[in-house]
Amino acid sequence: MPLPEPPPRGTAMLPPGTYAGDVVLVTGGGTGLGRAMAGEFARLGARVAVVSRDEGHRAAGVAAIERAGGTGLGIGADVRDPASITAAFDAAEDTLGPVSVLVNNAAGNFQVPAESMSPNAWRAVTSIVLDGTYFCSREFAQRRIAVDAPGAILNIGATYGWTGGPGAAHSAAAKAAVANLTQTLSVEWGRYGIRVNSLAPGVFPHDDQDAHWGAGKEAESAARAATVPAGRVGQPHELGWAATYLCSPFAAYVSGHHFVIDGANWHRRHGFSMPPYVPIADHLADSSD
Repeated sequence: MPLPEPPPRGTAMLPPGTYAGDVVLVTGGGTGLGRAMAGEFARLGARVAVVSRDEGHRAAGVAAIERAGGTGLGIGADVRDPASITAAFDAAEDTLGPVSVLVNNAAGNFQVPAESMSPNAWRAVTSIVLDGTYFCSREFAQRRIAVDAPGAILNIGATYGWTGGPGAAHSAAAKAAVANLTQTLSVEWGRYGIRVNSLAPGVFPHDDQDAHWGAGKEAESAARAATVPAGRVGQPHELGWAATYLCSPFAAYVSGHHFVIDGANWHRRHGFSMPPYVPIADHLADSSD
């Protein structure tokens, strides 16, 4: 028997209006799990800025926020460029007000054996995941410190940052660095009232995921449920609930924490439960047939 399904999307986990008066900026908030998190913040009263390079993604994110009853703003920016980030925060502040919560969700990933990975491929992922997380966090912190106001940062991590990520060495290394950055910044910025946590999602199929990572949402859910100790995959709004809790006043003493939400999946690496080892290059070759 799998773990019970969560309450339906739209169910309130925190009191209504928990984020009334807050402005939440979500990088990569127009697709997939970023959009799900943005929608849950909006449902609790936040005004939400969706930052993305893609105009269509921004529009989809704003539409999701409005469906949740919130106010959204799409902002074009490249998290790899500090000047672009500064402009994005300026735009959010001019329209919505000062940003009080930052969700560093923007990421890039694609599967490739490490020996075949080009320097450009390495930089394409690490610059978004690690550099982007730091640049956005720095911009956020400088603004909150300047006005003597508290704030919350949520970084999106990955459990393969701790275990290794065959086929995704660039992403795994960057996520490991983000975990360390989360811990470091939580210590440095605690005295300013800024909390820094990370959220590591497990299997959360969604229709925006890259084809490299499997089929669409329905097929992926059925195929992957059997691989998770919980017996099911995650629902995107569950991730949204976790994000809204970690950034809320109800988690005011939680900082430097890595919150894993994966149905115990990352703990299943054991000799009795793991399938026979297949080199990553062979695995990728088989999956492309």
